Amino acid sequence: MASRTGQKLLKFDRQLGARLVAGTDEAGRGSLAGPLVVAGVLLDYGCLRDHKVRPLAFLNDSKQCSPERREELFHAVLGCAEQIVVRVIPHGAIDRNGLHKSNLAAMREILHALSPPAEACLVDGFRLGPTAPPHKAVVDGDEKSAAIAAASIVAKVTRDRLMRRLDALYPAYGFAQHVGYITPGHSAAVRRTGPSAVHRLSFAARCYEGEAAA
Repeated sequence: MASRTGQKLLKFDRQLGARLVAGTDEAGRGSLAGPLVVAGVLLDYGCLRDHKVRPLAFLNDSKQCSPERREELFHAVLGCAEQIVVRVIPHGAIDRNGLHKSNLAAMREILHALSPPAEACLVDGFRLGPTAPPHKAVVDGDEKSAAIAAASIVAKVTRDRLMRRLDALYPAYGFAQHVGYITPGHSAAVRRTGPSAVHRLSFAARCYEGEAAA
């Protein structure tokens, strides 16, 4: 039996009346370091029932889940999804092209890459422009749609794993703890050591001010 959260998210998608529903979301949008990870998940509601849907019982917005629950849901989504597509946008591309532009481009690419094509495409919050497949922007979509929530889980878990690997390469910054987001400890490390090779230098962060003046 699905939890209320899982039931609510799945019901939202089913009410669209489409069999193949795609959702896209990203992780790392507000991070000071590391990549932006964008994920797309295609769910086939024609066969997503009974034992196949039970692993999604606790599906929720990744921000509402503990790290342990996210890992469980990551494996559940891998087992239930018709297809998953992930794009990793490195810090350098974000600095060159801009965060928002990079995010929208990756979401467009993902929706085009999904096969079979989705009958309904849902995006967390943003319209993607006329070159994207027909889609619906859903405000707070990761709290409403199962497909978007599943994409948020895939993006978040993938990015956290990448940041833990970067922590081994750049141990002075504590990436394993804050996964690149601004914290007092992260800011202090940047002021003390300077930005690493994976910091987003286009971000107007106060911890960069001493570096710019140096």
